[in-house]
This record gives sequence, structure tokens and C-alpha cells, in this order.
Amino acid sequence: MTRNLLRDGLRAVEPEALIDDLVDVLQGAELVYLKKLSLNDWQWSENPLARQGGVYIPREDRDSGFFPPLGMKDRPGGEPPIREIWFDLEWPQVAETKTARLVHYTSKGQETHLTNVVKDPFLGVSPASFLVIARKRLRTGEFRFTALVADSGGAGVDYLRDLFRFGSDFISGSFIPEVAAKNSEDRVLGYVEQAVLAWRAGTLDAFAQFHAVIPGTGQMAAMAQREYLEANKLQSLDPFALGAPGDAVMHISRDIEYRLFRDFELKARSMELIRIVLGMNNASMSVERSLRALITEFPRIDKVLLSAAQQRKSRAGKSFELHIERLLKDGGIPYEAQVVIESKKRPDFVLPDIRLYADATRMREEALVLSAKTTLRERWKQVHAEIRDCELYLATVDENVAASAIGEMGEAGITLVVPESLKVSDAAVYRQQANVIAFGEFFRTRVRKERYPLWRSRGLII
Repeated sequence: MTRNLLRDGLRAVEPEALIDDLVDVLQGAELVYLKKLSLNDWQWSENPLARQGGVYIPREDRDSGFFPPLGMKDRPGGEPPIREIWFDLEWPQVAETKTARLVHYTSKGQETHLTNVVKDPFLGVSPASFLVIARKRLRTGEFRFTALVADSGGAGVDYLRDLFRFGSDFISGSFIPEVAAKNSEDRVLGYVEQAVLAWRAGTLDAFAQFHAVIPGTGQMAAMAQREYLEANKLQSLDPFALGAPGDAVMHISRDIEYRLFRDFELKARSMELIRIVLGMNNASMSVERSLRALITEFPRIDKVLLSAAQQRKSRAGKSFELHIERLLKDGGIPYEAQVVIESKKRPDFVLPDIRLYADATRMREEALVLSAKTTLRERWKQVHAEIRDCELYLATVDENVAASAIGEMGEAGITLVVPESLKVSDAAVYRQQANVIAFGEFFRTRVRKERYPLWRSRGLII
């Protein structure tokens, strides 16, 4: 795998040094192990009293053949056996090598930990970040292990997801980088061959125009929903019928629609770059012209890449709203979307309608506001102004929200609504937060159980 291929798709929103480290770690690796870090896997680095001083390794990963085989530690006196292996682990983020210990305490069942690791890469990381360990075979036949931590708030995790194609429910596992890169090439090979044929025939301009349009957000969302329904043999996205409506939305938006969009995006953006660098006329294409264009047309190239990144972010947010709206529609829940209230505020959804929301004589419990944001960061503060004597719920599929931010939201009267799997995830901080509920609880309890009787009394639902 070439360094350029590995770098392809990385967006410079992380420090350049970290991007280079990630590319270098993957370069030449025969196997790569990824582990989504649970809170216990990294919070020990900030807490001197924490008992776990490393990363938990699941049994299936320990015995997968990626790590060196464990040996039995000599323990005189009949104490329960300990299986362990010590091996050098390089950490390029901090330019340090330390002898790590993979240890299995048989007295604790199958519990295995990677300990004696360098602390600094784990300090201050976001929830749901990733440990990346690459295994490279040296000429001597021995293995060299290199590790880093990719923060979930940066571009590194997106790059890993694009390269290895794992889903939103991924926890841990090993991948072969060369195979992943080959699969990525195979996915676009047919498109490349079509482009070459069009170039030879002098019809590249028409070919580029055909592939230049990326389906609109609404169309893309509908495609993803349809694929999910067909795969699961469902007729609707009724949240009261789905066992885990939040997980369904997360899978549709973060997995299915993301894959569809990236495929369309690749074709459209690549044609834009070809138009800039090579031109549409095959007679004018030459190595010299291409090299000149790479330099002289760099501002246009940079504009295309920036536009792609911005479209990716804005599309994700809007499509998430559309998936939630589909849940509301299929569940028969009364709502109004994007209605303008006072001071030009425009909440995503008002339940049951704007008339009752604006009624000064209603009870506080009779109306609610539901906002949707795929990622939060500081953007959750934008929705606080949408409260008008009612409860405010903020739906998200963001895993890397800090406990301190959730506490601030609670103080502001905001209840987070997250997918069911994230509410109980060891990697996120949602489990113990009182102002965080799952999608299922929102629909079944906060809407149907608590508010349907109030709305029936007003004749808003049957």
C-alpha cells in the first residue's frame, strides 16, 4: 500500500503530526488492530487512583493471533496462574517505546489487559476514541508493534472508518490494510474504466456531467431508509414498533446513507478535479500540462476539497433531521417542522403543533421541542434559546460528548436523546447521566405515555 493511498481522504482538521503518525503506523503493516476505547480504557490516565492501568482486550482479540502468544508466569505457593507476554510497543505520538504487558489473570475469568503503556496519548481524549496498533514483520521474522490513539473528535477516526468500512456498532477487531486498500480500489475500478473509455472516445465531458450531480439530501435520506426497510423486511419506521428506534436511525444515517453519499461524492468530486487538472479534451492531456495545473490551479483544487468537506457536514445534519421526521410520521405523532417562532428562532420539531406551543394558557407538559444534531461540541448551546415554557429534547448520535458538557446541558434544561446502544455503551458517558435517555424511552414514555393523554383531551389525536 502506498503512502499516498493511505493519506487519501484525510482532512486536515487534526494536527499534521498526528495525521503523519497515523499514515506511518499503517504503512507497511501486515495487520492492524482497532479498539474503540471504553471509559475505563483511558480515564485511568487522568486518575491516579484508577485500578485499571491500560486497555481491556476482549478474549477473542487476545486469542486471534494478532498479539504474541501468552506464556505462563511462575507463581510459587499455588496462587491462581497468570498468563502474560511482554513486548516492545512504539508510540510515535510521543516518540517513545515502552515494553507493554498483555496479561490474563485467570482468577478473573477471561479478563485480559494491555498494561504498562505510555500514558500521554490517552490524556484528554474524547469518549469513543480508538486505539490503533499495527503489526509489521521484520526481515528477521520478528514482529514490530506500533500504537497510537486516534481521537474521535478528529479526522483520524473518519479515515479509519472509510478505509476499513466498519459500522457504527464496531467495537474491536483486526484488519489487513493491503486487503482494505485493494477492496477500496475494486469498488471504484468499474467507474475508473468507464472514465478511461470516455476519455479515449472524446466524451469525457458528457461523462463528467452525468456523474456531477450528487442526489439531494432528501433523496439520499429516502434511499437509505428504503435500503434499511428492505434489509429488515419492514414496512415503516414506526418508533413504537421498532425495538430500538435510535439504533435504527444511527444505522441508517451513519452507515447506510454515509456509504451511499461517499460513493456518489467520489464520482462527482473526482470529475471536478479531472476537469481542473487534465481538462476534458484528450488531445490536450499531457504530463507537463497536468503538472502545471497541479500548481497553477491549486486554489481551485483547494476550493473543491473545502466545498466537499462542508457539504459532507451540512448534509449529515439535515439528513439526521429527515430520519427523525420519518419516525414521527410513521409513528403518527403530531408535529410541525422548522416553524418560525419568536425572534426568528426555528426549532427542528415542535410537538404537537405551533398553536399549542404558543398558547400562553397551556400547561408546561403539553408541548415540547425536539432538536436534532449529529454532532454536538458547542453547538448544543444554539438550541437552548428554543425553550419556551416547555421541555427541550436534543437528539444526537454523537458518541464523544464529555460528561461536563452533559452536565451543562442538564443545568440548561436540556435532555439528550441518544440511540439505545449508546445509552448503555462503555465507550460513551451516557449510562449514568440522568438527563440522557434513549430514543425508545423518548417515544414510548415522554411522548405516548406522558403526553398522548393531554393531546387527546384537546382533540389533537384520537
